[in-house]
Amino acid sequence: MKTVKVITLGCSKNTVDTEHLLAQLPEDAFRVVPETYGSPVDILLINTCGFIGDAKEESIAAILDAAAARKRGEAGELIVFGCLSQRYAAELPAEIPEVDAWFGARDLDPVLRHLGVEPKPYVTRYSPAHKGYAYLKISEGCDRRCSYCAIPFIRGAHRSVPIEDLVAEAATLAASGVKELILIAQDTTFYGLDLYHRRNLAELVDRLSEVPGIEWIRIHYSYPADFPLDVLDRMANNPKVCKYLDIPLQHIADSVLENMHRNVDGAWTRELISRLRRQVPGVVLRTTMIVGFPGESEEDFEELLSFVEDARFERLGAFTYSEEEGTYGAEHFADDVAEDVKRDRYDRLMTLQGAMSSSFNQSRVGSVERVMVDDLVDGTLVCRSQYESPEVDGEILVRDWQGDAPIGEFIDVRIISSDDYDLEAVRV
Repeated sequence: MKTVKVITLGCSKNTVDTEHLLAQLPEDAFRVVPETYGSPVDILLINTCGFIGDAKEESIAAILDAAAARKRGEAGELIVFGCLSQRYAAELPAEIPEVDAWFGARDLDPVLRHLGVEPKPYVTRYSPAHKGYAYLKISEGCDRRCSYCAIPFIRGAHRSVPIEDLVAEAATLAASGVKELILIAQDTTFYGLDLYHRRNLAELVDRLSEVPGIEWIRIHYSYPADFPLDVLDRMANNPKVCKYLDIPLQHIADSVLENMHRNVDGAWTRELISRLRRQVPGVVLRTTMIVGFPGESEEDFEELLSFVEDARFERLGAFTYSEEEGTYGAEHFADDVAEDVKRDRYDRLMTLQGAMSSSFNQSRVGSVERVMVDDLVDGTLVCRSQYESPEVDGEILVRDWQGDAPIGEFIDVRIISSDDYDLEAVRV
């Protein structure tokens, strides 16, 4: 039996790829060990990210560390796959010859065949530890052409996973104890256009909510252009659909949105946010913004600040623009906003958002909320309500917990205090 360790970098979509890959390894031939495993392994795999500069640097560092470990005899074979090796397939093998095999991100089958495993259609997932939630990747690739984004030429064209396969995968996850599904893709609103010739996210949500054991369905990565408004009916009326939406907007100024190739303008964006608030009372909105995009003026940035203050997003993350080779933006726009200006704008935006997040959290003090328990750390339960997504949002902390931790289960708590991002609670 060969020991296998996988180091997974990057986003939740990579996590799903790793879990699909490991699920296909025969248990009588491979023993999967955690990333923290300290003894030598027969096979070391690295699932890389190549989206932006920091992620690429992290992936390169992980590969070099693994190559050094292999030289020390801590790994028998080193295999690299994922976005970085897809993006730089021609350059990496020559630059890091210590790696035994390189594979891309679009298809896991070559990795499996290299390991001597015949691929099969998969609906199962490998789960290294019991958790109450799981990411469900509903499609691969992207047909959008945002001028700053490398994903389309890394991951390829949009390809939806059939509803029947996703329902079967959800049933498998539910049988393992999963109660929350977090729907992810490069753009979840595009789901179904290739298979069903219509945006079919609402029907998918309906079908998933019928899976026994699934109690929460959360939607991430929703593109604002041509947003399927029937999804809002489900969010407003289906108690299993979290009143939470991750909708990356990136900016509000018309000239910046046009240069980003976002296919929306500021008026459309404002009306969409207003409609979300009207049609789904109490909805929590998470978004991301890019500051310092080529040509962004101080007036453009002030418009962004004003929009964020008016929209009062409960959750917001931001990035400073970084030029990515091969993208339209890198080839056609000068990166003309100084780095210190980018950093100053980032700081100003996040200071404003801190106040918005703090106000939202303070409004919840005294309320009773149903939360999922994610972890127990030094006597503190780490929990989330339907208004927090794992890994990207704040947490609800129940301190001085006595006894076993109901990880993966729901409990009721009363919020007793808050700060900008986290809340404290006691069990009801």
